[in-house]
Amino acid sequence: MLLGAIAMVHYAPTAFLGASRDDLRTKVHELTAQIKQLRQEQSMPALVMNSYRSSIGYVYGVYHVGFANQRPEIRARVSGTGFLVDDHLVATNRHIAEPWYGDSDAEKLIRRGATPIVETLVVFFPGWSTPVRVSQASVSKSSDLAVLRAEDSEVLRRLPILPLAKSPASAGQFIDVIGYPMGIAGMIAKSPAAINEHLAYRPHDMSMANELAARSLIRPLSTCGHLGDVIGDMLIYDAATAHGGSGGPVFNANGEVIGINSAYIDGFSGGSIGVSVESLRPLLQEGQSSSELYLYPTTGFEGMTRRTDNGR
Repeated sequence: MLLGAIAMVHYAPTAFLGASRDDLRTKVHELTAQIKQLRQEQSMPALVMNSYRSSIGYVYGVYHVGFANQRPEIRARVSGTGFLVDDHLVATNRHIAEPWYGDSDAEKLIRRGATPIVETLVVFFPGWSTPVRVSQASVSKSSDLAVLRAEDSEVLRRLPILPLAKSPASAGQFIDVIGYPMGIAGMIAKSPAAINEHLAYRPHDMSMANELAARSLIRPLSTCGHLGDVIGDMLIYDAATAHGGSGGPVFNANGEVIGINSAYIDGFSGGSIGVSVESLRPLLQEGQSSSELYLYPTTGFEGMTRRTDNGR
């Protein structure tokens, strides 16, 4: 198409074409820009994965909800995705940082006076066998967003920070979502056959996450699509996701983060939902200004009452 347009500019009579040479040159420039954009979109997922894979981690934790001096009413696991947005700061969803958020059973107990507690929360970054412990830095009161503060670690000092888009997203954009859909089960499913057989029927607990990390199998998944609509700070797109993918970055064609993956609509492949990065900025500023570092106590996993790989 481009070569044909150039030939028309140089050889076809203007009267016959019904357009001026300037008009044709404009069309050639437009076609050239479109081709460049298509090439950029085609190469973007690979470039993003190669550049930022190591900074997109698998979040794993345990929490409980209960009354003082009683066995917890709920004790469960939570898993999702988080990514490095600043020195020692990891962006994710609120329902990962506060797993009881949006859980009707837990919220009923909390209204009756129960206390929710995160017992332990860690992030496994690809290529590293040791997880990084994190604590809550700031949580949005209006969106499903949170920023976690990571403890000082050699891991963080070697990881690149993901770039945030400077302008709001618009419908029609090509996007790429990276995360850990299906959590541990998803990582086992795409592991080599011998390892899959060895791990498939074991409990999806911290020891399993540690073993996957030791085998370099903490590896995020990339899915692509287009941004279908933008409503307030909500992004709607058709890139596939599942529970465990919550908290993952949503990239535009320039390799910038435009949103945070948050939820999906069951039964509708075009109904994945994210939160605009514009709503993340106030939390990031709050996390940057906070100097307090609190680490949750580490406990075992005995007495688990249920498991929640959040990613609604």
